[in-house]
Amino acid sequence: MPFETLIWLLPLPPLLAFFLIITFAYRRNSLSHGLAIGAVGLSWLGSMFVFWRALQSEHLAEHPWSAVLNWIPTGDTWFQIGVQADPLTVVTLFFVAWTILMIFIYSVGYHNYGQPRGVHDRPGLPPQGAEVKDAHGHHHRVPSIEPMYARFFALVSLFAFAMYLLVVSDNLLTLYIGWEVMGVCSYLLIGFWYAKESARNAAVKAFLTTRIGDVFMLLGLAALYALTGSLNYRAILGNPQVLEILASTISPVAGLSWAALIGLLLFAGTVGKSAQFPLHVWLPDAMEGPTPVSAMIHAATMVSAGVYLMIRFFPLLSAGWMPGEPLTPPMVAMAFIGAFTALFAATIGLAQRDIKRVLAYSTISQLGYMIAALGIGAYVAATFHLVTHAFFKALLFLASGSVIHGMEHGVYHTDEHVDPQDMFNMGGLRHKMPVTFWTFLVGGLSLAGFPLITAGFWSKDEILTAAFQSNLPVFITLGVAALLTAFYTMRQLTLVFLGQPRTAAAAQAQESRLVMTIPLVVLAIFALAAGWVGIPASFPLVGGILPNWFEAFVGSMLGHVGEADHLIFTPTPLLVSILASLGGLFLGWWVYQSQRDRVQDVLAKPLGGLYRLWQNKYYIDELYQLVFIRPALWVADVFTYHWLDRKIIDGVLHGIGRLGLAIGHGFREFIDRPLINGAGDAVADGTHEVGARLRILQPGRLQVYLLIALVGILIIGLVLFSIGMV
Repeated sequence: MPFETLIWLLPLPPLLAFFLIITFAYRRNSLSHGLAIGAVGLSWLGSMFVFWRALQSEHLAEHPWSAVLNWIPTGDTWFQIGVQADPLTVVTLFFVAWTILMIFIYSVGYHNYGQPRGVHDRPGLPPQGAEVKDAHGHHHRVPSIEPMYARFFALVSLFAFAMYLLVVSDNLLTLYIGWEVMGVCSYLLIGFWYAKESARNAAVKAFLTTRIGDVFMLLGLAALYALTGSLNYRAILGNPQVLEILASTISPVAGLSWAALIGLLLFAGTVGKSAQFPLHVWLPDAMEGPTPVSAMIHAATMVSAGVYLMIRFFPLLSAGWMPGEPLTPPMVAMAFIGAFTALFAATIGLAQRDIKRVLAYSTISQLGYMIAALGIGAYVAATFHLVTHAFFKALLFLASGSVIHGMEHGVYHTDEHVDPQDMFNMGGLRHKMPVTFWTFLVGGLSLAGFPLITAGFWSKDEILTAAFQSNLPVFITLGVAALLTAFYTMRQLTLVFLGQPRTAAAAQAQESRLVMTIPLVVLAIFALAAGWVGIPASFPLVGGILPNWFEAFVGSMLGHVGEADHLIFTPTPLLVSILASLGGLFLGWWVYQSQRDRVQDVLAKPLGGLYRLWQNKYYIDELYQLVFIRPALWVADVFTYHWLDRKIIDGVLHGIGRLGLAIGHGFREFIDRPLINGAGDAVADGTHEVGARLRILQPGRLQVYLLIALVGILIIGLVLFSIGMV
């Protein structure tokens, strides 16, 4: 089998699993998750083989593995689609394959040994996954009755297919198809527990919010095809002449070049998909879905796809820019929005109580880091942080699901009605859930950028170094965001795992099963070690101990070995990174190690209105309700329905109806009745009259018939005689 065929096949197993589950296995739970895990296992195996081959291949950036086929005829030519494996594809496949496989395995335990809040109301029955005693005093675990179990694995398989398709595509059109399939899957999975109104609302909110960015992205796609006649990456991004023409040709919008305008339109798609301000509002509400879905969205698929798009199209976004020169409009937008979002979301995370919502805002903040890095030209650093973030954020979300399950066990056994996702109802879980604690600790420290030993430190430090040498406002903003990130991470660790239990439910929590904890351990290894492949050679003490192949491998996409070409090591960003991490962690522990009250945060009173502002997310949702949603509903109700619909549209339709009735009445009175019906009646009456007159010839007497026959014979004879005489 040609190697390129393997790349074609990578997305297909999850797609096949989706169809098999919805067609044959939808009533067999074990078969459904077996098909799903087997499918992503095959994709994982193929991805690892591609990754291994890529590391051994030289000049992969200049000569990527690719294969194309003709798809749509366009006159004398064809629109071609295909697959492509270059360094960016390969490193993305690596983290996508690992995180998706771990999430799928974890999902079996999640749906079999835990009860989502508010889903099952079974009075008198224990929740699924609870341990109960039988008549002999033996403990047994209640089997899963998770509704739509097979449906879940079918949808996440389709989700995985969409991400694989997006990554291996060699053109923007099939990338967009995968992009939109993920949008549909996110809608269906965020609202998976559709009996909950909050889940239904969150699904609609996510779908509509991301569609805003997708519409602009589609406009950029159309403009790019209209100008270049292609959507192929190499035909556009790998062609300096095309990029030069796009960068030098002025568009009709605000004096922007076509490269800048298209770049901004594509960036709008990323703002929606990767939840950047102001389209960030959907991602925290997406926590209404099952925890594996949260991990898929935050680490393996959805939001990573937005950053991947910007990394892939960086040559277009930066067309005409050289290091040290003024940034292009798309880069300015990315630098500002990314840095602002990183700080904005970090402040909100300081005041959240829900364990998953804290992680959601940390995702928004970390995505802001990546976008800001691209905005200042730190291409490799952004890619590096995308990879490390995927591992530690998948770990954190799955570990948070494990915590929630442990708390649900405690809620059942104590009959204490507390929210199992509220961190202030927890405490002391490090003793009850040791595996979850240590893996969560690894993920949290990586998120906080704990120096030297965590993957998050190395990628975040590279971003801060690039920002320090190219854009001080971005550096300061990201530095403050790093401090706040470490603070709310330690706040979360302290409230959940340290100290003493603040509720009876926390005191009765238990560790999750191996099927859930083994994926945590695997991801924890990557959360530590994934950063070691990118340690700069110039870094003090540890630089050069391990080869920094990531810098050269990914940097070769741009024709150089990455930021190391023009970045000079300086201690300032390193000191800021270390102080922000260690200082934030210490402050978070120092402030919250004394937290005893589970009703009010210890910072709520000292910070006052500022805390309430953060707790209510700067009232952005309420502002959108006031400025956009309520006016839209008013227009829809008053203007559209009562005036436009009922008066104008309905009036026109009713007028057409009345006109039709009038025309019909006229036809009936002047054409149908006098002409059509009159002619028919006249024919009938004439026939009746003729029949009545001819009745006298049918008296029923034999003599008359003989006489008529004789007369007829005489007449015929006379006629024949007359003819003969003539």
